[in-house]
Amino acid sequence: MRVLRKTAVSAAVAAVVLAVSAASSDASTAGGPKGFRPPADSLRALAAPINLAVGTAIIPFDLDHPDYAKIAGEQFSTVTPGNEMKWQVVEPTRGTYDWSGGDRLVEFARKHNQKVRGHTLLWHNQLPTWLTEGVNNGTISNDELRSLLRKHIFDEVTHFKGKIWQWDVANEFFTDSNPSRINPNNFWVAHLGEGIIADAFRWAHQADPHALLFYNDYNIAGEDGSNAKSDAVYAWVKEQLKQGVPIHGIGDQGHLDTQFGFPTQMKADLQRFADLGLKVAITEADVRTFVNNPTEQVPTSNLALLAHPYEFSEMLKACLAVRECLSFTVWGFGDADSWVPGFFTGEGYATIYDVNLNPKAAYTAMQEDLALAAHGAPHRPGSHHHR
Repeated sequence: MRVLRKTAVSAAVAAVVLAVSAASSDASTAGGPKGFRPPADSLRALAAPINLAVGTAIIPFDLDHPDYAKIAGEQFSTVTPGNEMKWQVVEPTRGTYDWSGGDRLVEFARKHNQKVRGHTLLWHNQLPTWLTEGVNNGTISNDELRSLLRKHIFDEVTHFKGKIWQWDVANEFFTDSNPSRINPNNFWVAHLGEGIIADAFRWAHQADPHALLFYNDYNIAGEDGSNAKSDAVYAWVKEQLKQGVPIHGIGDQGHLDTQFGFPTQMKADLQRFADLGLKVAITEADVRTFVNNPTEQVPTSNLALLAHPYEFSEMLKACLAVRECLSFTVWGFGDADSWVPGFFTGEGYATIYDVNLNPKAAYTAMQEDLALAAHGAPHRPGSHHHR
């Protein structure tokens, strides 16, 4: 248990902090360019010696808030736009692009020596109204829809070419059933067939051959209990690779709930994707639990207070145990801005900072795990390398 290893953990944290501090003359080791240096005990600095990128989705897009921006810059070495690169946002009016949100995040990342995960090119949600209404009323045919998608992917990936480390190319295509399969009622599949997923990867790769291209989904690392969804995605991606589709990685979103317990198959599922020659990543980690109200977000039980950091820790350790796990991203870092209370009635407390942006036990657990991994783990492949 965590209490029994407290002395060892404290020593490991101290050792890693000293090592990072001693290497401070090397900006890349410390995690920042000249003029910016994160604290030696930050998540990103503790993860740097083991070549793991620790990231967050920027939600809300509140980089003008000094406290929010400080945490975002100091603690994380990779950032994901929560909404600013989705089609609904970048092309709200047909033919008129608005790249301002994405450009701003890319610039923030540049100033803080962070990598950027692009999110997302092909998804059934957050599509522009002009597109969905046009398809529904028949003014946009399926052939035109395909052409519009191809143009969207080429335009967006080209706009950010050379600035995106990983793209979530395709997002959430598999059913939650057992057995699982590609959802025939998915907007894109219903109109363009299952092959459109592979086409999206081909188009993205043509537009930026150096970006890592991921398939991203939830419940694909054993979170569904049956492992049915993971099995379906595994079989699908194995076949896509045989056909030469340029898929470079699998992203497990990592949305957990304390009432269901930790998915014990997570490490094995991440590893079997890696064994196919793929990179893997935890892309949207949070751990929700029942709370007293959505404003204060205090857990309703002491058990949840213990389960929350435990599940974050176990999820991070599953990534650490797989050499090809390049990054671990939390889906927003503050409870006040979490998507969970608005989607799961009575639940919240899902992130690693509370509603007042104070670090929670989950933050400390991650800090400890990263320090222990850096103190004694074998070398991991460099997360800064492309495929």
